Amino acid sequence: MIATTKDYLNLHFIVFLFGFTAILGKLVSIPAVEMVFYRTLLAAIGMAIVIVAMRGSFTVSKSDFIKLILTGLIVAIHWVSFFISGRISNPSTSLVGFATCSFWAAIIEPIAKRKKIQVLEIGLGIVVLIGLILIFSFDFNYAFGLFLGIISGLTAAIFSVINSKIATRVSAYAITLYEMIGACLAVILFFPFYQTYLAQGQQLNLLPTSMDWIYIGTMAIACSVYAYSVMINLSKKLSVFFIQLALNLEPIYGILLAILIFGQQEIMGWNFYVGTLIILSAVVVYPLAKRKPEKNI
Repeated sequence: MIATTKDYLNLHFIVFLFGFTAILGKLVSIPAVEMVFYRTLLAAIGMAIVIVAMRGSFTVSKSDFIKLILTGLIVAIHWVSFFISGRISNPSTSLVGFATCSFWAAIIEPIAKRKKIQVLEIGLGIVVLIGLILIFSFDFNYAFGLFLGIISGLTAAIFSVINSKIATRVSAYAITLYEMIGACLAVILFFPFYQTYLAQGQQLNLLPTSMDWIYIGTMAIACSVYAYSVMINLSKKLSVFFIQLALNLEPIYGILLAILIFGQQEIMGWNFYVGTLIILSAVVVYPLAKRKPEKNI
C-alpha cells in the first residue's frame, strides 16, 4: 500500500495528540499508575462502543488474542514509565527519553521482520538524538526519570513493530480494544506491588476529581481510541521506523503546547529551535531518501 500526503498529515496530527498527553498527564491530580488504569479502562470501553456502532467484529483468532493481550502489557509499561518519568523529573525529561523510540525502531524492526538494518534509518536515528540533546539540557539529578523515559521509548518501538505485523490480518479497532484490555489488566495486577513497594503502603488514590475525569477521558478517547486506531492503520503504509521518527516531534509539540498553557516559563532557548530544525530535517529527509536505493548493513 502506497502512502499519500493525507497519510503523512494524519500521522503528524496523531503525533500532536500524543504530545498533548504530556500536558494532560501533568494536569491530572491522581498518581500516574492510577491515571493509566482509568485511561486504559475508559479507552477499552470507548473502543468497544465504536466497534458496536460501526458494526465491526470483535472476533480474532486465539493466538492473536493472546498476542494482543500480552502486547497490552507492553503498552502499560510504556504509559506507566512515561508518566512516572514526568512526575519524578519533568515532562521534558520524559519526552527526551521517549523520543529514543526511532533509534530503537531502526534496530528492532529489521530484526523482527528479518530484514537488513538500513544505514539511512540508523543515521537519521542518530541525527534525531543529536537534535534532542541540543533541545534539552540533561540534568543528571533526573537520571532515573530519564531512564524511565528511555524505557517508554523502547516499549513504544516494540509494540509498534508488533502492531505493524498483526495489522495485516486484524482490524485496527480490534487491536486497540484488546491491547487496552490487556494494559488495564496489567495495571490491575501491578497494583499490589505498586502499593506495597512504591506507594509505601498507602491506599490507592482511585478517586479522580471532576477535572481529572475530563483530562483522563480526553486521553482515553482522543489520544487512545482515535489516535491508536489511526496509527495502526498507518502502519500498513508507513514503516515503523518512519512512524517512530515522526513521533520525535512529540516533545516539540508538547513544549509548544506547554508554552501556550503554562505561560512564559516554558519558553525555551536557542538550542530548542536549533534542535527542532535538526529533527524536522530528519523527518522531511526520510520520505525523500526512501525514493532512492539504500545501502544495507
